[in-house]
Amino acid sequence: MFKFLKNVSREMKKVSWPKGKELTSYTVVVVSTVVFMALFFGLVDLGISQFLNIFFE
Repeated sequence: MFKFLKNVSREMKKVSWPKGKELTSYTVVVVSTVVFMALFFGLVDLGISQFLNIFFE
């Protein structure tokens, strides 16, 4: 287990971490994509529900 953690530590030092400005832009892209997808699927769900209510009520 200690060998594994030592290897993990060694590999993590090789990772190129994003700078503050890059991290901010990546965060904005992810959050805006999640919000867009939530709104899109919410509208699709609402549309399907309304469509089914027309025919099955």
